[in-house]
Amino acid sequence: MTKPFSFEELLARIRSAVRTANQQVPAELAVDDLVLDLLTKVAQRGARRIELAPREWALLELFMRHPTHVVSRARIMSEVFGYDFDSGSNVADVYVGYLRRKLNGLGEAPFIKTVRGAGYRFKSS
Repeated sequence: MTKPFSFEELLARIRSAVRTANQQVPAELAVDDLVLDLLTKVAQRGARRIELAPREWALLELFMRHPTHVVSRARIMSEVFGYDFDSGSNVADVYVGYLRRKLNGLGEAPFIKTVRGAGYRFKSS
């Protein structure tokens, strides 16, 4: 906080910080047989361990935290890459392709679906 500030604002921020600190943070995210361990940074589908690059990890975490939402390319660029969206860039599509190849083994149902004109949806069926 910058000075000057009101005492009421300071108390509100302290209460908010205490509330946030008391919340349980999940140690792993799971959708069907795909498990993302946030503490050890291990991704696993069934018994198969999946090696992911840091950006692939961030992308998978974004999808798994919002499994029912359509995630736009602009959001991927902002949250995973930290860039403003450039409509001429296909870097988000490239990384989604990398992630698809690593997640989908033979006979396994795909997790990432393309929503034409909107982005991608991560779904379990």
